[in-house]
Amino acid sequence: MKPCLICQRIAQITQNENPYFVREFSTGYVVIGDHQRFAGYTLFLCKQHVHELHELEPAFRLQFLHELSQVSEAVHRAFAPEKLNIEQLGNGDAHLHWHIFPRRAGDTPQPGPVWWLPKEEMYADAARPDAAKLEELKTKLQDALQAVAAEQGG
Repeated sequence: MKPCLICQRIAQITQNENPYFVREFSTGYVVIGDHQRFAGYTLFLCKQHVHELHELEPAFRLQFLHELSQVSEAVHRAFAPEKLNIEQLGNGDAHLHWHIFPRRAGDTPQPGPVWWLPKEEMYADAARPDAAKLEELKTKLQDALQAVAAEQGG
């Protein structure tokens, strides 16, 4: 059986070895995406290894969705997109996680999902943030997450 990439990433977070880690929530972890073809691309990784949202216990599921909402609001505040694309796919990595893409007019050759771009463009080395850029992205998102939490009393 193929090892779970998301579980490996979470293990790196818990061992303080994941440079993309931003913040822990009760149900998941916020990380900046490895590739930033879409500036501010963020993921929310579920702490439980399940494949589908409906597999979570109802109370945990509601909290997970609430926290996803907080993360998406913070991404919007931090990176000021025109629109957010929030997706839970799992075809490549079945462990439950959400992709949060800040979108802007003209950010792809034609309107549509980010996945229409060639993989070579989405995952190009040039789309990887250097250490300084990664810290800038993380700081912006951490500040926005803190502001959202303060406003919502958490």
